[in-house]
Amino acid sequence: MTLYFIGLGVGDEKDITLKGIETIKQCTVVYLETYTSVFKPTLKTLEQFYCKKIIPADRDIVENKAEQTILKDAQTNNVAFLVVGDPLAATTHTDLFLRAKKTGISVEIIHNASIFTAVTETGLQLYKFGPTTSIPFANKETLPETPYNTIKDNLSRGLHTLVLFDLKPTEKMFMNIKTGISYLELIEKKLKGNVLTADKKIIGCAALGTNETEIFYGTEEQLKQHNFTKIPQCIIIPGKLHFMEEEFLEQFSL
Repeated sequence: MTLYFIGLGVGDEKDITLKGIETIKQCTVVYLETYTSVFKPTLKTLEQFYCKKIIPADRDIVENKAEQTILKDAQTNNVAFLVVGDPLAATTHTDLFLRAKKTGISVEIIHNASIFTAVTETGLQLYKFGPTTSIPFANKETLPETPYNTIKDNLSRGLHTLVLFDLKPTEKMFMNIKTGISYLELIEKKLKGNVLTADKKIIGCAALGTNETEIFYGTEEQLKQHNFTKIPQCIIIPGKLHFMEEEFLEQFSL
């Protein structure tokens, strides 16, 4: 029996690969990871498209109760573990992979597009991105400095930074661009830094990689004032731009 990690892509139910569809048909049990990203299709839509009953798997199931659910099922059945984007983009899924291997369960991975490839829609060259960082839900007292320091380090090397925002889909909580930028401004003020200057232009993205993508290029203040209507949202802090990257970005200028 095999546990299949299957990427769904970032658009809709039709973004799954043909191999992914064929594999789901061979599985007795199908789980859908529900906490690291958000997917436009409803659970019902996915069930109708894949012709399978789907079990939602939140963080508690994947991280704390996999031995009683996903891994237990995979010991006697072919099991599909569906993930929005690419199946191993989130570290929690790598952990599940390792736990499955340790219990003797066969594991296979079926890749797909993710936010990490969809960023090329902005015109930025993929190989010029440094480490990605993320901003969690937090208050002013507990806000971590890591995101700011990652941006600072990448900029010092001329590299772009993808900044992801926290989200809790089951609670319908999605950090937006205005909040994310405000957090970075608070950290910069606290550290007395000068990385994110008033005239520094950055990229705001919403629903990146879908047919509803919103991409805008402007200063922090311009992006905070702009009404992004789609989710999930993120920002990209450009490093040193190639002239073709500059030309591509101009179409998104506010």
